[in-house]
Formats: sequence, C-alpha cells, structure tokens
Amino acid sequence: MRKNLQKFLPGENTRMMAIATCIGLTAGLLNILFRSIVALVHHFFFEGGSRLLGIDRGGWHLLLLPLIPLTGAILLIPLSLLFPGEVNGYGFTKFLRKVNLEDGIIRARTIVLKIIATALTIGTGNSAGVEGPIAQIGGAMGSQVGQFFRVSGNRMKVYIAAGCAGGIAGMFNAPIAGVFFAAEIVLLGTYEISSFAALVIASAMSTAVTRSYYGMASAFQIPQYSVVNRLVEIPLYGLMAVLIGFAAVLYIRTFYLVRDKYRDLPIHPQLKPLTGALCIGLVGMFFPQVMGDGYSYMKEVLDGGGVALVMLALVFLKILATSITLGSGGAGGVFAPSLFIGAMIGGTFGSVVHKLLPTLTAGAGAYATVGIGAFLAASTHAPMTAIFLLFEMTGNYQIIIPIMLTSIIGTVVAKKFCEDSIDTVDFTREGIDIHEGREVAIMKSLKVGAAITDDVDFISEEANIKQLLDIFSMGRGGFYFPVIDDSGRMTGIVSLQDVKNILHRDEKERIAYKVGGVCNRNVLMLTPDDSLYTAMQLFDIKGIEEIPVVESLEERWVVGMLKRRDALDVYNRQALKKGIKAKVGGTSDRA
Repeated sequence: MRKNLQKFLPGENTRMMAIATCIGLTAGLLNILFRSIVALVHHFFFEGGSRLLGIDRGGWHLLLLPLIPLTGAILLIPLSLLFPGEVNGYGFTKFLRKVNLEDGIIRARTIVLKIIATALTIGTGNSAGVEGPIAQIGGAMGSQVGQFFRVSGNRMKVYIAAGCAGGIAGMFNAPIAGVFFAAEIVLLGTYEISSFAALVIASAMSTAVTRSYYGMASAFQIPQYSVVNRLVEIPLYGLMAVLIGFAAVLYIRTFYLVRDKYRDLPIHPQLKPLTGALCIGLVGMFFPQVMGDGYSYMKEVLDGGGVALVMLALVFLKILATSITLGSGGAGGVFAPSLFIGAMIGGTFGSVVHKLLPTLTAGAGAYATVGIGAFLAASTHAPMTAIFLLFEMTGNYQIIIPIMLTSIIGTVVAKKFCEDSIDTVDFTREGIDIHEGREVAIMKSLKVGAAITDDVDFISEEANIKQLLDIFSMGRGGFYFPVIDDSGRMTGIVSLQDVKNILHRDEKERIAYKVGGVCNRNVLMLTPDDSLYTAMQLFDIKGIEEIPVVESLEERWVVGMLKRRDALDVYNRQALKKGIKAKVGGTSDRA
C-alpha cells in the first residue's frame, strides 16, 4: 500500500521545479519593487533636486549639480556603518565566491541592502547599473529558499542561480537571456539538465510577472535594423568587434586600477564614496549622459541621434565614471555601463562608416545595437548571454548574424589580452581559477603552510652515511631528509635510494662517505604561501610522496616537509566543513 502511495507523491525533480516556480514568481515581484524604488529615488532626488537647485536653468546653477550625487553617497554612510562590507563597492565578485566556492548562504538582509544602496547610488546620478544588484537580490532570495528547505550545496547553487535568472529575465523582459546569464556567469557554465530546467522555469515565471505589470516593453526599446550590404558590412562588423575587444580590456583594467588606487587612498573609508560622487558630479556638469545608468541617452543613440565625437568621449568617460563610482564605494553593477559603453562604441563606429559608405551601410543606430551585445560579451566573457539578450530585445533575425559574429570576436580578443572577465579578476589575483570547479578552487585557496609537519628531521651535508642511517633507523616515517649547509640553508635532499649502493659496505667506509656527496641537489621545493593545488601537481608529475618546504626560494631555511597524505587530509577537512555548512546552513542563518 505504501509503495502505491509513493507513486503519486512528487519526485525530487518535480519538487525542484515547483520550488523554482515560486522562486521565479518572487523574483518577478522583487524586480517590480526594486525598479519602483530606483525610479522613486531618481524622481525625488535627481529630478526634484535639479528643480530645487535650478540646475535645469543652466548657468552658475550647474555648479550645484555635484550636490545630488553627494547626497546619495552621504545617505549610504549609515548603511555602511551598520553593515560593514555588505554595502559599498561592486559586490558581484563576492557573490560569485559565495555561490561557487563557499556554502551559498546569503542573508535575507542582502535583499533589502541591495535595493536601498543601489537605489541611492543610481537614483542620485552616480554611474552604475541595476542588473548586477537585481541578480544578487534574486540569488539571495533563492538562497533563503534553499536554507528553508535545508538543501545540499549543489541544490543551493541551483536555487541561487534560478533567482538570478529570474532577476535578469524580469529586468530585460528577456527570459532566454536570463537563463544564459545564470548558466554562463553565475554557474560558470557548470550545470546539469535538471538545474537548467529550474533556470528556465524561474526565468519564465519572473518574466510573466513583470510583463503583467510593465507590459511587453523591455528596459529600453531597440529599433529594427537590417544589414544593407553583407559583403561590405560583415567585415566592418568584424573590425568593430576587434576594437570592442580592446575597449573591454581597457574597461576591466581601468576598473580594477581605480579600485586599487581607492583602497590605498589614505582617507577614512566613509569619505571615499563622497570623493567619487563629487567626481561624477563634476563630470556630469559637462557630460550629464554619464550619470545614472545612461539609458535615456542610449535610447537616443540607438535611434541614430548620437554625435560621433560626443559618443567617442562618452566611451572613456563612462569607463572612468563607473570605475570611480564603484571603486570609491558606491553600490551597483557593471552590466548597464557595459551596455552604454558598447552602444557608444558602436554608434561612433557606425557614424564614421555610414558617412564614408552611406549607400552600403546601415545607420549608426544599427552599429550601436550590435555594439551593445559585443561589448557586454567581451567584458563578461559570456557571449551567449549577450547574443540572446540582443535577439530577444530586437526580435530581428537579420541583425542576429552581426550580433553573433561581434560577440564571439569581441570575447576572443578580450580573452587574448585579459584572461579574466570583469567578475573574475580577484579570483585570479588569489591564485584561484574559478572556472576549474569547486574542488580545484578549494585546493587553490588552501596554503602549503596549513599542511606541513612542524617536526622535521634534517641532516648536515658534512654528516657521514652512518649518521644518516641512524636517522633512518629511528623510524619517524619520513622517506626523504633535507640536507643543509653550515649556515642552515637547504642544499639538497637525501633518501635511502641515494645510499642503497653503500649499505653493503663496512662501517669504516660508511663513515668515509659524506651526505653532501650522495644527496640530490636538484630539488623541488615549496614555500608556505604556495597553494596545495601546486603541491598536488608536483606530487603527481614527479611521483613522489614528500616535498621540502622552505621559508622562501631565496632564503632556503627548512620549515617542514609536506606529505601527500597531509595535503589530502587538509583538503578533505575543508571540503567536509563546507559540506556540513551547506547541510545545516538553513538552521544557522535565517537572518
């Protein structure tokens, strides 16, 4: 009887689909709430402040413009003091760390903090985007669902990614793009069919909710364009893609250069966002297009109304403005600025080629449209997301070929000169290749110093073989012993294999042989700061079980011996710790 009843109960995959449906519906509602609050803050502070200060009248009133972004930065201070490390700066990299390297436990307050902090930043004119934060908002909600049901670490990742898919899909009215954003950027291309289905359902449900509220309109409308002459325009699009690839490299490097400079700036952390907001206000006095998400001017460019020199200047100014806003501690994402920069590059390129070849090329708006997708792909290294986003927003089969071509070429060029996307630079700086999977990432995050044995025997190169054999006979389990010189620095390593030909000699001959004469001086060495991943590679390549660890490769003071089994023990403990956290996380962090 019990078996018959179980047939009618929902299976594991069915339950996951039902939960993904709820995540998608909630993501859609959060999307509406988020966009409404951003619009409200923009209307109250930016538009209302402009009227109040008389900025619309121009003249000397323009000098008061920096007061508006400064207001947003000032209002962030209480939040950053109450929740240090959770408000300021570009938080998507930390988010990816939680999803892919840690336990996926994201607090519920992240939803509220991201909504308020991003609205205050963008709504007051600071240069950032809402798309990264809405992905984190949806992901945080997915994590809360996973904690409630006490799911495993892998299932937690699926629910977080489903929330991200719903957030992006609802923002752009682009369900397929939402799926590929979650798959390519959040899950880093590692997903199963069952998890892919959850992303599809959440994305579809979120889009259904936002469409019922906003209608079929996306974040911004893209006019219909076509390719005028394929033989001429396809090569031109390819050339533009190469330029976009280089621009994406400039964007990524400038972004982290400015952030690093701000980190080293010797002023109070709470003052840094104020200096960034002041800079944005000063730039906005002459180029107001860089302020906020820039969608209003982007629409003008997509309609073919941009001025080439202005658009060219805005490429560099938007890169700088976004880097300053987020590097100084403003809240927001880099997705919308990427779209803006891509549109400006495409618009500039299109204006030039259309002026030179008016009968053989489409207008500047067509190139701006394609530039959006190409630059987004190149800066995030996620071409599928960019291709489907533009396709869903245009619904135009004719322009999809240039979009596909430029997205792939732009990504290839950007990867050639900058292996990291704008989201993964910090991981590489820490020696972690986040795309290699969680196991490798854990290995790369652990240091040799955590696994070495403090109790290490070593022997002088002036010692004789009899003394060496006495050490081996003590049986402490070591197969290899570091050999040191008079100053205590390591000069080689010795094992029983090195002295096997002397073992049959009598005691007098053993005393005559010095350790320095038989030891191996071509030695592999590690330092305490090397990763266990590097150590395991050496173990596997050389087929050895122990490697000496020295203070540094220059100062070869022996600090221990790393054994393969000790490295594996440290890794297993860390992996088990993360697994336990994933299992019980739902009960430990409901806040």
